[in-house]
Amino acid sequence: MRKYLSNACMLCLVVLAGFTSCKKSSSKNVSRATGWQINSKDGGFQYNTNFKEQETAPGLVFLEGGTFTRGRVQDDVMHDWNNSPTQMHVQSFYMDETEVTNKMYMEYLDYLKKVYPPENPAYTNIYYGALPDTLVWRNRLGYNEVMTNNYLRHPAYAEYPVVGVNWIQAVQFCEWRTDRVNEHILEREGFLDRNVKYQVTSGDMDGTFSTETYLNSPSNVYGGQIDSLQGKVKRDSTNVFAKRSSGILMPAYRLPTETEWEYAAQAIVGSREYNNYRGRKKYPWDGQYTRSAKRRYRGDQLANFKQGKGDYGGIAGWSDDNADITSEVKSYPPNDWGLYDMAGNVAEWVADVYRPIVDDEANDFNYYRGNVYMKTAIDKEGKVDIVEEGNVRYDTLPNGRIIARDLPGEIAMVPVDENDTYLRTNFDSSDNRDYRDGDPSSTRFYDMFDGEEEDPTKRMYNAPTHEIKRDAEGNIIKQYDESNERTTLINDEVRVYKGGSWKDRAFWLDPAQRRYLPQYMATDYIGFRCAMSRVGSKATEKKTPRH
Repeated sequence: MRKYLSNACMLCLVVLAGFTSCKKSSSKNVSRATGWQINSKDGGFQYNTNFKEQETAPGLVFLEGGTFTRGRVQDDVMHDWNNSPTQMHVQSFYMDETEVTNKMYMEYLDYLKKVYPPENPAYTNIYYGALPDTLVWRNRLGYNEVMTNNYLRHPAYAEYPVVGVNWIQAVQFCEWRTDRVNEHILEREGFLDRNVKYQVTSGDMDGTFSTETYLNSPSNVYGGQIDSLQGKVKRDSTNVFAKRSSGILMPAYRLPTETEWEYAAQAIVGSREYNNYRGRKKYPWDGQYTRSAKRRYRGDQLANFKQGKGDYGGIAGWSDDNADITSEVKSYPPNDWGLYDMAGNVAEWVADVYRPIVDDEANDFNYYRGNVYMKTAIDKEGKVDIVEEGNVRYDTLPNGRIIARDLPGEIAMVPVDENDTYLRTNFDSSDNRDYRDGDPSSTRFYDMFDGEEEDPTKRMYNAPTHEIKRDAEGNIIKQYDESNERTTLINDEVRVYKGGSWKDRAFWLDPAQRRYLPQYMATDYIGFRCAMSRVGSKATEKKTPRH
């Protein structure tokens, strides 16, 4: 057999010798599949062969992925037991260094107000739907009007975390931020003329930039005016538009998953202690106490939280934590990832739908409950369906608030259908929020064996369903669910928030703690920060292979 293989190999070498060359090309611009030239000006395959690593987008910090013990191993005084310890693996990702601040959110509101003037009846609810609820500061037996009137807009609170933002608004901020960052990158790289983005906000140009529209139907960006707005790249190259293969556009900003947030807060990267690795790290910092043990800062609080009944900051002077409500971001030391306020200040929205059981039996890699798979809508002519200027669609939330579903210039999205799921084994529907949790195939549907037809009131997660209707004149009618048969507040519109806040005791500073709130509600103690997935290698510095 050895002799036969050797002869076969020699025969191959003889045959290959008849070709032009059998040397391995060292050029990155020569295809290893065909030998053709890549990036040839004669119409060859165009590809970014100089791409090295994903750049760190504005405001973010890189977190190298790895394994960790998610969940709480210490006694649970609340007796929730809703985060049992389990080992998980998280891919590398990026996260905001701080919570989104009032100044950052005000920039978002300013953009919406300039580009979609609320005086225009077609756009009124775009701006007002994004406004934080400043009335969250009010208390029946407390005087908090100074925060109600000033906290969002006054420059004294510019670098304080934004609050009064519900989960849906936080998601929409992330989407807006993605487009603004990618628009800036295209200008920087010469795909757009300088200051195009300011022509939009100044009103000199109709239409806006959307990342997905640019990638899928670039001729529709800026209301179809893209040809007159392209930069030096069009004049100097055959690459008129940037593509995903160009490697310059950022993945989307988004809310972190609960698993990512907990991994980021634990920050076990700075400690190789066995107890920390096994989930026994109590706070984002090392140690079992909330005060610093370092000689220079001994006794200083390491986070902004409620220290006891009627004690939101300590006695004025040396022992005070310098905050009674929220505090300016970066007021306390960062954790070992370089992230600030992963405990205290404000609790933070994460992407997940809440369930009291983390179904780690189904998945222990990038765990996330909340997938709703969508695809690009195609019109009757077979073209991408773009939301037109005067055709904005709105959703009315259970509390009566109206928000825009899509902004003008964005691609309309629709759920995946049976053509996309046929004969697949990894998913079979668009909405997977309640997968293995209350459906007939789940043991948590406790009425499935009584021989009777399904009764929605007997499902385990039997939450109230408040109705919103409109009368003949278009007025909103709010119908509160007064049923006495409801057994829980949990449903597919209830989202997780993590971390303690200025209003919470130290118990909630543990990264493993988890609470929930309907996605349309807001409070004076919940904010958020953005995350971004990493594409490519796991680490920013490649490790030397072991041989």
